Amino acid sequence: MTDPLFWHRLQFGFTVAYHYLFPQLTMGLALLIVYWKGMGLKTGRAVYDDTARFWIKIFGLNFALGVVTGVPMEFQFGTNWAAFSHYSGGVIGQTLAMEGIFAFFLESSFLALLVFGERRLGRVLHFAAAVALFVGSWLSGYFIIATNAFMQNPVGHRLAADGTLEIASLVAFVLNPWAIAQYLHNQIAAVVTGSFVVAAVGAYWRLRGEHVEVARVSLATGVVAGLVASLLVAFPTGHNQGRMVAAHQPVTLAAMEGHFHGGARAPLAMIGQPNVAERKLDNPVQLPALLSWIAYGDFSADVRGLTDFDESLWPTNIELLYYAFHIMVGLGTIFIAVMGVAALQLARRKLETSRWLLWILLLAFPFPYIANTAGWLTAELGRQPWLIHGLFRTAQGASPTVHGGTTLFTTLGFAGIYLVLGLVFVWLVLREVAHGPQPLPAGRPDAPDARALSGNPS
Repeated sequence: MTDPLFWHRLQFGFTVAYHYLFPQLTMGLALLIVYWKGMGLKTGRAVYDDTARFWIKIFGLNFALGVVTGVPMEFQFGTNWAAFSHYSGGVIGQTLAMEGIFAFFLESSFLALLVFGERRLGRVLHFAAAVALFVGSWLSGYFIIATNAFMQNPVGHRLAADGTLEIASLVAFVLNPWAIAQYLHNQIAAVVTGSFVVAAVGAYWRLRGEHVEVARVSLATGVVAGLVASLLVAFPTGHNQGRMVAAHQPVTLAAMEGHFHGGARAPLAMIGQPNVAERKLDNPVQLPALLSWIAYGDFSADVRGLTDFDESLWPTNIELLYYAFHIMVGLGTIFIAVMGVAALQLARRKLETSRWLLWILLLAFPFPYIANTAGWLTAELGRQPWLIHGLFRTAQGASPTVHGGTTLFTTLGFAGIYLVLGLVFVWLVLREVAHGPQPLPAGRPDAPDARALSGNPS
């Protein structure tokens, strides 16, 4: 394939998908670390501090890889997407700059205090540093989401005299309704990832009979947070995001559902294969009228199909969009079931002795990563053929002087570098898991009392 646009899209899609493997865990862990530090402060039990201390190390490794893999994306705005950057930089540059100046430095500064300053800071200030880390991490996520939301639902802008975009209302741009809905859905999905990873490590330690107290805390936290987050990611946050798509991108909704022909009481496709050539969904298993309710809150509402729109407005890869959306939804449903069963066993005090369920929790941790990637594929494929929906097409945004061969060459280079980085990262994480949680070295005034309260000499 010689089209440079294809290679530009492939490279950015690859780099951003790889990059997001790391922030989704850090954002999820940030909330759980606040919980553990808060419980340690409230109860005085050192097991919570030990749990937080271990996961802060994992957070730090993820944060480092997230930074390294995020830098190339910033450069691609200038190298691969110069026309897009020229056209929209006056708008999206605002949130990208705020993410770097405010959120990133807040996050990185307090991460250093969390990793190296526990003994000097003491419980209260160390808890405050955890809160600041959480704020920085989630604020960083909001600025990135607000940038993407502008591309999905452009608001708060105007056309400048030179034909480029500029800010008309910073408040409208930053508080884009699409951004708020997308942010809540994305952040709760990150908590799902964090919860599954925490539960998996707790299950691993429990299966091996190691680090019993920290394993118990990790299991309980991961299961409860995972169940709550899995429910919230489906409703209301996922539901609200679906309503947003129906209101602003109805052709995307039709493609996501393989809904070719519009009408009232539109069914929701559970299973089926989109047949674009014949304008139908093959072998469908559908729930009557449910798509009408999901989209518009009315079982009898009319939902437009793909054939109601000009083909030039159709997403450019309907099949991949359809399957990405259904993988996300299908895995989300499985997450609720798995964590529901685990929470029931936890309440019955049988989780730690249910080895079959511990194995399921251990092996389940990759699937939230797949679901999050499928969710972002849904968002980005659904916006096509637009870079900025309704304003600027993807075909207009690529750099005209960068040819496909150069982009393919650099993509292969990224793939090689990321493979090495990924292997090093996995080795470092596995080493930390093997070492397990470590007690705080002697020297902090309140450490001895906390250990006595915990009843755990390890």
